Amino acid sequence: MDGSRNRIVIVGHGMAGARLAAELSARLGDAKITVLGAELHRAYNRIMLSSLLAGKVDESGVELAEAAGHGIDVRPGVQATAVDPARRTVTTGRGDLIGYDHLVLATGGRALVPPLAGLDRERLPDRVAVFRTLDDCRRILTAAAGARRALVLGGGLLGLEAARGLAARGLDVHVVHPVGHLMERQLDPAAGAVLARTLAGLGVTTHLDVAASAVDARPDGLTLTLSDGRELDADLLVLSCGVRPDVELARAAGLTVDRGVVVDDRLRSSDPHISAIGDCAQHAGVVTGLVAPAWEQARVLAQVLAGQDPRARYRPQPAVTRLKAAGIDLAAMGDAAAGPAPDVEELSFSDPVRGTYARLRIVGERLTGAIMLGDNPAVGTVIQLFDRGTPVPIDRRTLLLGRSRDTASAAPVESPALMPDAATVCQCNTVRKGALVRCWRAGARSMDDVVAATRATTGCGSCRDAVEGILGWLSSIDTPDPVEAEVAA
Repeated sequence: MDGSRNRIVIVGHGMAGARLAAELSARLGDAKITVLGAELHRAYNRIMLSSLLAGKVDESGVELAEAAGHGIDVRPGVQATAVDPARRTVTTGRGDLIGYDHLVLATGGRALVPPLAGLDRERLPDRVAVFRTLDDCRRILTAAAGARRALVLGGGLLGLEAARGLAARGLDVHVVHPVGHLMERQLDPAAGAVLARTLAGLGVTTHLDVAASAVDARPDGLTLTLSDGRELDADLLVLSCGVRPDVELARAAGLTVDRGVVVDDRLRSSDPHISAIGDCAQHAGVVTGLVAPAWEQARVLAQVLAGQDPRARYRPQPAVTRLKAAGIDLAAMGDAAAGPAPDVEELSFSDPVRGTYARLRIVGERLTGAIMLGDNPAVGTVIQLFDRGTPVPIDRRTLLLGRSRDTASAAPVESPALMPDAATVCQCNTVRKGALVRCWRAGARSMDDVVAATRATTGCGSCRDAVEGILGWLSSIDTPDPVEAEVAA
């Protein structure tokens, strides 16, 4: 593609749209890139909203550090209202008509509002909020300022992050979940039970296997009625009942839409001049809703649009789900929550009192799924084995417990010196250890320098300790060549 003749319009300035704009700017320096963002804010890291809710960061701490770049026209607070594929134009809420050579939909998703009696789904009461955007977070914090008790409807990943964030502010928090255990998409019942016990110790009470049926919101408080007849009083209700891809713009434009905008391996929709990435895109029947696939889609699409790699294709990688909440360390991956199956080796360890649980599923000496909850020293090694598909150790206890019974011969499972260069350290940005080593050798010595060069830690942030550990190891090496030191180790 000749960037000088290309007009690229990106609808959506969230994590996917902002990353794509930066990727395109780096590859097409003279292209005209217009980004329309329905929200008034600059792009921010949605994963960090739970930290904002908990008071760990302020709003500046959730802003994305993506460079604007030459030729990028970012228009916050400007919503796309219509797309005309025949004329290749986008109409905005301000009445602007913007022409494009290629359009990218990065419209994300919308929080679901359940059909509860007494609840107007189009206009929520002041004491009721969803948890999806920065404005939602502001709304929750305003309501929480004078609150003593909060209810969270939904015990999935986002619901638990919201619950932990509010509990960290001193509120008495209750989670209502219609399934028999928490995070049922990622956890098995045993892990869910350990997680519920851990949450109880952190000030979060869970009500499982019961649905909400009605809400009575008043100026002085609210009451949530449960399907078993119980009534829970609170000052604030947070709805975390799932997310639906925002596909109305695509559907009105006549694109093929299922749950999301249907795209192929090159992220093209049914119109070759329109692509979709992120939470609104459906690839191979899957809508991911996670940041790592969205950023990988942005990278691949930037290669395609820039004409740099004609063979560039999006190939989804197995996802690792991390619960980012103070006092809880959880990683779930693969088919760990599935039931018993032939030819599957299963191992588990549970210590509910200490909040520790581990479960591994192994097929043909490869890890196909794992749940690691609590203080598990081997969690980094388990993620690497799952990510790379390498054989598991003969002594499985090193993965369950982080050490072998023969402690004299047990090697440290997460030593940076023993970690191969191909090991993925930052899952969100696919940053491998080798990239961190090369960055250090090129002169980066501070955490900020490494983050700026590699983007490591800028997703969910759960890899920060690992990155700091690698940098600490590099700075302690006597020889100037860390590769030689690694071999010697």
